[in-house]
Amino acid sequence: MTESLETTTHTTDSGPGGYAAARLRLLQEESRSGPPRRTALADLTDRWLATLLTGGAETAGIARGAALVAVGGYGRGELSPRSDLDVLLLHDGSADRSALAALADHIWYPVWDMGLALDHSVRTPDEARGTAAEDLKVQLGLLDARHIAGDAALTADLRTTVLADWRAQAPRRLPELHALCQERAERHGELQFLLEPDLKEARGGLRDATALRAIAASWLADAPREGLDDARRRLLDARDALHLSTGRATDRLALQEQDQVAGALGLLDADALLRQIYESARIISYASDVTWREVERVLRARSAARPRLRALLGGRGGRGGAGSGADAGERSPLAEGVVEQDGEVVLARAARPDRDPVLPLRAAAAAAQAGLPLSLHAVRRLTAAARPLPVPWPPEAREQLITLLGAGESTVGVWEALEVEGLITRLLPDWERVRCRPQRNPVHRWTVDRHLVETAVRASALSRRVGRPDLLLVAALLHDIGKGWPGDHSVAGEIIARDVAARIGFDRADVAVLATLVRHHLLLVETATRRDLDDPATVRSVAEAVGSVTTLELLHALTEADALATGPAAWSAWRGSLVTDLVKRVSAVLAGEPADDWSTPQQTTAEQERLAIEAWRTGGPVLALHARSESLPPGETGLLTDVTEGPSEEGPTGPEPIGVELLIAVPEQPGVLATAAGVLALHRLTVRAADLRAVELPSELDATEAVGAAGGVLLLSWRVAAEYGSLPQAARLRNDLLRALNGSLDIVARLAEREAAYRKYPRRRGVHAPPPRVTVAPGSSQLATVIEVRAQDAPGLLHRIGRALEHAGVAVRSAHVSTLGANAVDAFYVTDDAGAPLKPMHAAEVAQQVEAALTSTPGT
Repeated sequence: MTESLETTTHTTDSGPGGYAAARLRLLQEESRSGPPRRTALADLTDRWLATLLTGGAETAGIARGAALVAVGGYGRGELSPRSDLDVLLLHDGSADRSALAALADHIWYPVWDMGLALDHSVRTPDEARGTAAEDLKVQLGLLDARHIAGDAALTADLRTTVLADWRAQAPRRLPELHALCQERAERHGELQFLLEPDLKEARGGLRDATALRAIAASWLADAPREGLDDARRRLLDARDALHLSTGRATDRLALQEQDQVAGALGLLDADALLRQIYESARIISYASDVTWREVERVLRARSAARPRLRALLGGRGGRGGAGSGADAGERSPLAEGVVEQDGEVVLARAARPDRDPVLPLRAAAAAAQAGLPLSLHAVRRLTAAARPLPVPWPPEAREQLITLLGAGESTVGVWEALEVEGLITRLLPDWERVRCRPQRNPVHRWTVDRHLVETAVRASALSRRVGRPDLLLVAALLHDIGKGWPGDHSVAGEIIARDVAARIGFDRADVAVLATLVRHHLLLVETATRRDLDDPATVRSVAEAVGSVTTLELLHALTEADALATGPAAWSAWRGSLVTDLVKRVSAVLAGEPADDWSTPQQTTAEQERLAIEAWRTGGPVLALHARSESLPPGETGLLTDVTEGPSEEGPTGPEPIGVELLIAVPEQPGVLATAAGVLALHRLTVRAADLRAVELPSELDATEAVGAAGGVLLLSWRVAAEYGSLPQAARLRNDLLRALNGSLDIVARLAEREAAYRKYPRRRGVHAPPPRVTVAPGSSQLATVIEVRAQDAPGLLHRIGRALEHAGVAVRSAHVSTLGANAVDAFYVTDDAGAPLKPMHAAEVAQQVEAALTSTPGT
């Protein structure tokens, strides 16, 4: 195949048209991909550029002293389909400027005419060295300089001097390179955790792989090579497929491209593609961490050696002498068979991994507790020689695992070291299914495996809140272990957790507790944010699932740790307060106290009664805003503004509220919930929870004082937050609500306009949300029917749901709204005209009507 390609290119690549045709044929060859195609594309381009150089030299009258040099990725012979051509026209300075300009034009213009991106320069060797000394990126590109055509001696001399300069300047330039890598990682994130990763710029990507090559070229340190070349090749293959599928020079693997790229690489689906990319990025990231530690160690040792050498040569002792400071080879014991040496954890000389199966966990626990990295040599020695643990594990092994998990932030680096070398899956075989597994929910910051470790880190900070911190830490590590198996991951996880807990040596009772924690790790947050806590059925169902106060205590801490490890959108003071309230109620039931009876009329506060009376007398809505901020103790509120006391010129000030309560009292009439939700949406207020009920007015009120009809008054209690900016004035809310109720403000039309703009300019392009799903939650309440709505969050969503429920002819007793990222999960407690739960068939019909309303175009 190579012969045929060479024959073809020799006859057709003398001009741009011939090169273009040969290039197209090469890229369309399905039998050639990966490194062979990249190399062939570089060779093909070399021959074309060599032809251009020869023709240009003849035209310009330059017979000698010029060479064409490939640098950067092209210099490495790694041309992806849409890669830039990084080319240096090197000359010895003997030709005049006009001749050089003519030669350069003869080369550059055909490249531009081809539509190829070109990074070019014209320099003498001294100019190239000078530019490299000033610009680190130029120097890195020149480290991969490769001769294409012309004066080969000129290229060879440049390579020799550039490498010599790099090695001589390494103590100064490598810290600069390290800072560059860190800054890039902060801007682009970590490749192994991103749903739309940049294969080149993100940490663990192709840039970092190139940096490792530069470190090796300095002779100061070298990266661990096992698996590194394969990881780099897989990222390059993915970039090739991305270029071919998009037809663009892009390194960002967007969601909409992933299935096509996966297919081009022969992978099952986008998840398989991301998992392969994550595994490659993890190898490169780990190699980078190890290599940069070695660079720092070598530079530190050199820095310490200089004053000692000067002291010895000068015949002086004292400061900086051989007797001062710690010896670089000094070892400090950390645990049996484990010592610290030069800032790393290594195995003691007498350690015998082949006879001590607990040694890997003991070394890992000691490293995490000391806040030190495990040395690469130690991890690989443990991987190669350690004996498998007996089943069940001995008590020491279990204790060392718990110590490792309880070490806090330092656990992450140690765990990563064990995982990259395959020790984690050897200890916990079920870990293989979650390793590097992506999570498509944008709320999640991490892959499944890293999320589990991060949850353990968060749980370690909560261990003083529970009586069994060992169970909390292990449950944190296992709570999502069922992801990757078919069906509900909590159900699958319970089965796996039982097996793992028994394997690592917990007794039967502890195994049962761990299984319960894994099975119900979402129970508290889902119940607190989606169910009515005043309904005794809600509290009883949680109490029955949990079973004991001890398990409830553990589940509470696990819930918080899980949410904190998920991402900022998964936890807030509001969610925390709801979960704490639920835990208090469930704890009381488990202690033998009866659940609060929701059927008993709720007590109306003095303020609620005042608002209701004012609404009854004026015949219009009356509003009040309250907020509980971070600066206020739990249970205390501070009044922001109250329109019954006059409108304010300014919005609420002070700390941004964590739970803003909006009370609306309005004369009873149809459509209040939908109308109020629409007004809040217009003011860009996110509704977190809502409650709607009738208020009993004092019997002594004089009906003649009422402006409107002397009917009842509805009280809506909302928990809201500003989508962005500050909260609106209560007076403006009241005015718009009054206009919406009397029909002068067309809420439906206004929200339809916003929805149209939202669809036209979505926040995330190319992402198609799944359709909404509306279901009936059976058995969730004895006093009402619970309709649960799962949908893509959007402006006016609650308004549309409220209208659909109104059209279905049901009464909404309360609403509980939960939003995670772009997903909303809302629960509505509804009754029929008589105030009773809906019949099963009626409830199903209502759910269908709401779902149909949400799938239709807004405003219709």
